[in-house]
Amino acid sequence: MDFNVKKLASDAGVFFSRAVQFTEEKLGQAEKTELDAHFENLLARADCTKNWTEKILRQTEVLLQPNPSARVEEFLYEKLDRKVPSRVTNGELLAQYMTEAANDFGPGTPYGKTLIKVGETQRRLGAAERDFIHSASISFLTPLRNFLEGDWRTISKERRILQNRRLDLDACKARLKKAKAAEAKAAAEHELRLTQTEFDRQAEVTRLLLEGINSTHVNHLRCLHEFVESQTNYYAQCYQYMLDLQKQLGRFSGTFVGNAESTSPAAATSPPAVAAATVPAVPTIPVVPTIVGVPNTVAEGVLNPNEVKPPASGTRKARVLYDYEAADSSELALLADEMITVYSLPGMDPDWLIGERGNQKGKVPVTYLELLS
Repeated sequence: MDFNVKKLASDAGVFFSRAVQFTEEKLGQAEKTELDAHFENLLARADCTKNWTEKILRQTEVLLQPNPSARVEEFLYEKLDRKVPSRVTNGELLAQYMTEAANDFGPGTPYGKTLIKVGETQRRLGAAERDFIHSASISFLTPLRNFLEGDWRTISKERRILQNRRLDLDACKARLKKAKAAEAKAAAEHELRLTQTEFDRQAEVTRLLLEGINSTHVNHLRCLHEFVESQTNYYAQCYQYMLDLQKQLGRFSGTFVGNAESTSPAAATSPPAVAAATVPAVPTIPVVPTIVGVPNTVAEGVLNPNEVKPPASGTRKARVLYDYEAADSSELALLADEMITVYSLPGMDPDWLIGERGNQKGKVPVTYLELLS
C-alpha cells in the first residue's frame, strides 16, 4: 500500500513537471528539441491518413446502411463479439408487400400480374444489395477499421512514448545548464547521454512505423479497387434485372390495357382515354390518319409485317438504346446503337412503334429507342 502511494505521488509529480515544461515551451521560456523536416512530414502524412480514413469509413458505412439505428445496433454487436442478425433489405420488404397485395387483388388480374413481376425483380434487387453490402464490408470497411484499430493505435502509442522521451531529454538539457558544481555537471551529462540514446532509439522506432503508412496506402488502394468492382457488379446486376423486367412488362402491356377496357363500361366507349390513364408518358410519334387500303392490323392485335406500309408522313429516325430480342414474328429484334426508321399506326399501343430496317419490319418497344428529329 505504501509503495502504491509513493508511485502515485511520483507519477503526479512527473505529470505536473511535464505540464509546466509544456507551458514554458509554448511561452518560449524552455528549450525544445525539434524533429527533422522528414520526420515532421511523416507525422503530418500519418495524421492526414488517419483523419481521411475515418471520414471515408464513416461515410461508406452511411452509404451501405443509411439507417443510423441499424448502424448503432451493428456496432454494438461487433463490440460484444456477437453475430449481427440478418436484416431484410428494403427491396426484399417491398417485394413481400407487392406479393401480398397481388394475392389480395387477384394474381390473375392485370394489376396482380404486374405486382408479382415487379415484386420478383425487387426481391432480386434486394438480394443483390445484400451481397454488395457483404462484399464491400469485407473488402473495404474491414481493412480501414483494422488500420484505425491496429496500426494507428500502435503509431499513437509510440508517438506518446517519443513525446515523453523528448520531454525527458529537454529536462536533462535544462538541468545540465543549471548545474554549477563539477560533480553535478558530470551526473547531468551522464543522464543526458542516456536520455539522448533512449530518445534516438524511440525516434527510430516511430519513424519506421510512420514510413509504413506508404504500405497502408498501397493496401487501401487495392481495397478501393475491390470496392469499385463490387459496386460495378452490383449496379450491373440491377441494370440487367430492370431491363428484363421492362421487357417482360412491355410484352403484355397491351393485354393489360385490353383487359382494363373490357372490365370498364366507360372504356368501351372511350378507348383512348383508358390508354392515356393507364400507360405512362413516353416519347411518341403523332398517329397518322387511317389510310384507305391499309388494313388496321395493329388495332386488331395481330401485326403482319408484309401488310404494313409506312405512312406518307410521320416517320422518324431512332437510335436503339439496348439490345432487344423479338418475342414473336410480329416484333423486330434490335441491336444497341443501330439506326432504324419508326412510325405509328392508328389504334396502336403507345408503348410500341413500327420499326423498319432495310426489308425487315416489326413492332419495337418505345422505351428501347431514342427518337431523333
